[in-house]
Amino acid sequence: MLNKQMARIGTVLLAVAAVALLILAPGAPAARERAHATTLTIWVDNVQKPAVDKIVDDWGRSRGVTGNVLIHDFGKIRDDLKTVKAENAPDIIVGPHDWVGDLAANGLVVPLFPKKAVQRQFPGYALQSFSYGTATNRLYGAPFALENVALVVNTRLARVPKSFADFYKQALAFKRKDANNIALAIPQGSGGDAYHMYPFFSGLGGYVFGRSKSGTLSAKRIGVANKTFLKNATMIDKWNRDGFINSKVDYGTAKNAFVKQNAAFWITGPWEADTLKTAGFPVRLVQVPKIKFRSVPFLGVQGFMVTKFAGTHGVNSLAKDLVGDYMMKSGSQRALAAANGRFPANRTAGKTVTDSILKQFGAAGAGGVPMPNIPQMGSVWGDLGGAWVKATKGADATPARSAFIAAARAIAAKLASGG
Repeated sequence: MLNKQMARIGTVLLAVAAVALLILAPGAPAARERAHATTLTIWVDNVQKPAVDKIVDDWGRSRGVTGNVLIHDFGKIRDDLKTVKAENAPDIIVGPHDWVGDLAANGLVVPLFPKKAVQRQFPGYALQSFSYGTATNRLYGAPFALENVALVVNTRLARVPKSFADFYKQALAFKRKDANNIALAIPQGSGGDAYHMYPFFSGLGGYVFGRSKSGTLSAKRIGVANKTFLKNATMIDKWNRDGFINSKVDYGTAKNAFVKQNAAFWITGPWEADTLKTAGFPVRLVQVPKIKFRSVPFLGVQGFMVTKFAGTHGVNSLAKDLVGDYMMKSGSQRALAAANGRFPANRTAGKTVTDSILKQFGAAGAGGVPMPNIPQMGSVWGDLGGAWVKATKGADATPARSAFIAAARAIAAKLASGG
């Protein structure tokens, strides 16, 4: 009888020990996922698919995981993620950093926790772009490509400026040479373009949203008409009077003027790399020279995010390993950025870029400001761009101070009403 009792006790103890090992063993969740779920579904734009296919194949080979990499209309990824049925949902998506606030607030993407050694390979602003919400700024995506505008100089017509005063003087002198010339090819048009204008905004001390004490973006701290910027806003009035900036110049007009050499300076981004390579004249790309402050551009950052559906599908740990570790390594970063024709977010990968135009765009983006990724940014674009239009439309322009104060008030009213 005693032997039977001892045998039963032994069996129970073995069972308890087995359960404890499963609970305590590091990697147990991932092991269970590998045993029951071996496919990751990823939504990408068509340009990323070849690179993502290879990256997932290389990563998944040793893990017994395959990738179901699907081309999805890029413009619909965010909205479709909100309505897709779980059985058809992606585990991972590609997207710009300014989707993060919306998706994280709705619980559609989950935080990543990359190793510190991996994070150190990225500039702080690249990681910041995919951070959202909490005091610790949890990372909700792995950045892989940076996008920003630069000042493009036709070095046959002008020197690379050594200062903003030099830039200003050269631009106006070129404009006076011919009635068809313009001082600066920077696009605005009737709807305005706050993105292209941002280096001039930051150079005068402007910003969109400030940060709370915890370091997170605060929609209550609107910097569109902050005291420092307003103090410097009279410079915009001078730019308008001298014809340095003219809001009547839209994108097509700006590009055409530069290509036809009716403008020596152009503000544009890497989407025009082929235009610059085939222009037929030498160009140099630099950051807009410091005005009162460093004239940094807005940054657009592309990245990959793990969705809540990875947990539903039982592949959460696998998805996080792929995105939060493997895709952040320099080899993956080179491939992903190259597929997009953009500069890598990973510094180590950036050092290997050989394309001259891309390298110069990368250098021109140093210290850039990621476009705010909180949902309230949607209420800013129209009014901020509109303030520039009103202040730079020639003889009928509104004084810049008044234009930007009105814009700040309009933005605050929209946010107060839930806009």
